[in-house]
Amino acid sequence: MTDFSEAMSVATSGMKAQANRLRHVSENIANTDTPGYHRKTISFSEVVDAGRSTGAVETGRVKLDQTPLPRIYDPSNPLADATGHYDGSNVNLLVEIADAREAQRSYEANLKMFDQVRQMSSALMDLLRK
Repeated sequence: MTDFSEAMSVATSGMKAQANRLRHVSENIANTDTPGYHRKTISFSEVVDAGRSTGAVETGRVKLDQTPLPRIYDPSNPLADATGHYDGSNVNLLVEIADAREAQRSYEANLKMFDQVRQMSSALMDLLRK
């Protein structure tokens, strides 16, 4: 594999990982007010090929945040127990917005790297044709 294709592969893996992360963040935001909803998180891991780091990343399994759900008092809610409480969601909207912004910026950085490698590869091919 050439250096150009390796660099493009690394950038592509970063874009895929951040897109996956952004998907879960948007699910969390959509379920901020869903009773009993646990926030989803994912982790990234380094891709290793034949004992050597490739520089690429991949997403791990989706995990549910085990932070205790807040107890909300609303006796009129159909989910309320005998004391008038029900479990809310453990999604913090500010944290999700910050995570979304970080994922967006990381995606854009990988996209810029991909585009720069593509331009360099194209310029090199033009030179070789002359």
